[in-house]
Amino acid sequence: MVEMTIDSIRVSLMNYQRVVILKEKMAERYLPIWIGPSEADAIAVKLQDVTVPRPLTHDLLGSVIDVLGASVNAIIVSDLKNDTFYAKIMLAVNGGELEVDSRPSDALALAVRVHAPIYAEEVVLDRASIMLDKETGKPIFEGEADGTDRSVSDKDMKRMSAFYDFINTLDLEDFDKHKS
Repeated sequence: MVEMTIDSIRVSLMNYQRVVILKEKMAERYLPIWIGPSEADAIAVKLQDVTVPRPLTHDLLGSVIDVLGASVNAIIVSDLKNDTFYAKIMLAVNGGELEVDSRPSDALALAVRVHAPIYAEEVVLDRASIMLDKETGKPIFEGEADGTDRSVSDKDMKRMSAFYDFINTLDLEDFDKHKS
């Protein structure tokens, strides 16, 4: 497993679909995951420290876990099947650990509330991660980073097909502006 951080939440200018961009903590690989607008808002509200008058659904989930005497050890983006990501919420309960199936968006919204670490399985990163050009924010393929010219293989295009068009519609102009 590879530890990840939430880098940003982006909106496609073409269809207004949201994507959360996870970044490998110790490297420059990114994992884009499409999420719904409600989940994007739930993550963004917490990341931006916006105060809401009543608990949101993910606040409630965190409170229920706490009241039941459990805690969230981690969330794991565990699989990718048919362009659908899967996640697990790892709970510490009564000295043991329980795995709870979750959508990645809900697991991430919970993780930012309870300050749980976020991980991705290497197999998911192998299939769906991308590298981004620091100047343009556009995806780069293996070999391009070191200046070698490489045409995109059918294998790479198939691997990226679920994400390539979407990523190219993102507004990445302010990609590093929020970082200090």
